[in-house]
Amino acid sequence: MTTSPAHVAPDAGASTLARELTPAVGAAAQIVRRNIARFADEYPDDTTHHNRYPLRPASGPFPEGANRDWTTGFVPGQQWLAWQLTGDEQFRAAAARHALDFERRQRAGEDLDTHDLGFLYTLACVAPWRLTGDQDARAAALAAADHLMGRFLEPAGIIQAWGDLDDPEQRGRTIIDSLMNMPLLSWAFEQTGEQRYADAVRRHTAQLAEHIVRADDSTFHTFHWDPVTGQPLRGTTAQGAGDDSCWARGQAWGIYGFALNFQATGSQELLVAAERCADYFLAHLPADHVAFWDLDFTDGDGQPRDSSAAAIAACGLHELARVEPDGARADAYAGAGVQILRALVAGYTPAAEGVDSDALLLHAVYSLPAGWGIDEGCLWGDYFYLEALARHTLADWKRYW
Repeated sequence: MTTSPAHVAPDAGASTLARELTPAVGAAAQIVRRNIARFADEYPDDTTHHNRYPLRPASGPFPEGANRDWTTGFVPGQQWLAWQLTGDEQFRAAAARHALDFERRQRAGEDLDTHDLGFLYTLACVAPWRLTGDQDARAAALAAADHLMGRFLEPAGIIQAWGDLDDPEQRGRTIIDSLMNMPLLSWAFEQTGEQRYADAVRRHTAQLAEHIVRADDSTFHTFHWDPVTGQPLRGTTAQGAGDDSCWARGQAWGIYGFALNFQATGSQELLVAAERCADYFLAHLPADHVAFWDLDFTDGDGQPRDSSAAAIAACGLHELARVEPDGARADAYAGAGVQILRALVAGYTPAAEGVDSDALLLHAVYSLPAGWGIDEGCLWGDYFYLEALARHTLADWKRYW
């Protein structure tokens, strides 16, 4: 199953857009290469501090630089992409070492009580299975999928997002980000034929399409169900400007996540949800096409951007355009995704600003209400920016999700 990486080549056969983006790919790959030299097999923190990623801080039993929390999978994710984009075996070797560490994390049961196992194990272990046929990575990803199924709540039909399953504050709560964790379960169904995985994806995503997308096509960040009766209760936020505002990154997760899960389930309801999320997101962008951290804000509000939301949306719009049956709408989504990506390349990278940074993409916001990572680079922004570049420079690139 091992595949050879496709290389970006600015020759006469390359598309005009691929040739245009080749310098951005080279600049991004150089930063990934430098970060391998700097961090080796340890893990940087979620966000930069003044353009530099510090080591992930020690926490409880975990030493500095340890593989914990929800964002470490974006490190090998970037490395697998860089390998496909350049053919440089340094990237493959580094990503393979991280796959081994994620296998160890699974066996040791370290920090696995999270719905974000999809983010973690899709990029760290499903990707090497898809690219190289790594059987150990496959086994670790299947074990992670089993662990994720332990968070499925009957009769609400959702996978709980945060907290211990007995935590009264979190029980029955899920978040729009969870849409990106469902592909791990869909992949597990493809690998094993076990219907329980597909049933969980179908039920969870149907609940989000019905309740987390509002009547005006904006989205809640989080939604609560009664864990005993399954009754839908209320929408709230944790990282948006308010319970009734539209957190930009959540709306971007909606575009990409509903488009992915439509393909896994065949549910037209999910395609419609992806279209609704996309239409609202695009209608609420500022002049330079890079979203503010909450879509309630626009030009002149003095609020920070979230470039990571833009990068996610660029990938999601490209994915949605691939499955959109209406030709005119598909062209519009594809064109909007390219427009956003061009805006990121032109104005939100270290090369564009002439600064030296560990991040591939500048000016993201992790959580403004919590005061985390405001106007900094972040691991997921870097990953999705590089994925967007791969989507438009590698003709045969296949998504990891």
